[in-house]
This record gives sequence, C-alpha cells and structure tokens, in this order.
Amino acid sequence: MDETEFWEIVDRTREAADGDPEEQADLLVERLVQLDPDSVLDFARHFEARYNRAYRWDLWGAAAVLLDGAGDDTFDYFRCWLIGQGREVFEGALHDPDALADLLGEFDEEVDGDGEELGYAADEAYEQLTGVVAPDLGIPPQADEPEGTALDFEDDTALASRYPRLWERFGTG
Repeated sequence: MDETEFWEIVDRTREAADGDPEEQADLLVERLVQLDPDSVLDFARHFEARYNRAYRWDLWGAAAVLLDGAGDDTFDYFRCWLIGQGREVFEGALHDPDALADLLGEFDEEVDGDGEELGYAADEAYEQLTGVVAPDLGIPPQADEPEGTALDFEDDTALASRYPRLWERFGTG
C-alpha cells in the first residue's frame, strides 16, 4: 500500500462517518478487513509513522488550546484523530499547528480530538483476518520526548501568543 492509498482509505472513512471518530474507526475496520493481512500491516505502518511524526510540542500545544488542556493520553488520542482528518489537515497542522483554526470546520471538543479507536483499527482488522495479534511493525518507537521546545500548557498568555488564530477561535482564557 502506498501513501496515496493510505490517505484515500482515511478520507473515505472520514467522509462516510460524517466526522464521528468512533464511527470512522468502525468503518476503517470494515474497509481494512477487505484487504489482505499484509496490506493491513502496511496501513498500520503508515498510520504509526504519522503518529510518531506528530509527536511534537507545537502540536501538543495546539491540542491543549483546542481541547482546553491535553494530558499524555489526550495528546495520544488527538494525534490519532488528527491523522483521521486526512492528509490536508494532518500535513497543514504539521506545517503550522495554528493553521488548525482555519483547517477545521465545526469542532466539538467532546467528540473531536479523540481518535483513540482509530489508533486500534488496523490491529483489530488484522486480528479479524488472521485470528492472531498483529506482529511488530518494525517501526522505531516514538522518541521519549516530543520534538521541539517544551511549552507551558498552563500559561494562557504564552498559548495565546503562540497560537493566535486557535486561541481566538477556541481559547478559554
């Protein structure tokens, strides 16, 4: 599976789920079980590589503004959700996290930003296809610390300064 096919699957399931990340995860499993096990592992590798790539302080700060705070688990789920938003939003957020203010349409912090189930979709599909747990993907684990310079998520002034568009639209300060 190449990168284009990966994003096509993500986009089709997101559109069909009408923005509901849990529904998208269910649809993603349904789509992936139509593939052979090696293709499901390829999808998982693409997903994991992007998940690791998004382990950055600047994205964590954006998540903190969007979600009114973001601990470790919340940021993990946010990164899964961000991948689930498709290539344009994902790449745009990596290029400029503050651009999420313009890239996102309707946003409900109770629903959006939590893509935990998306992170398990390929594993679930692989297990349904093979009856066994997915093997190690051979991808280096994410770094111990996010890339970039750490941010103080409790400092509303710093967050508003670093993410002016996000803060204007989603900030609670």
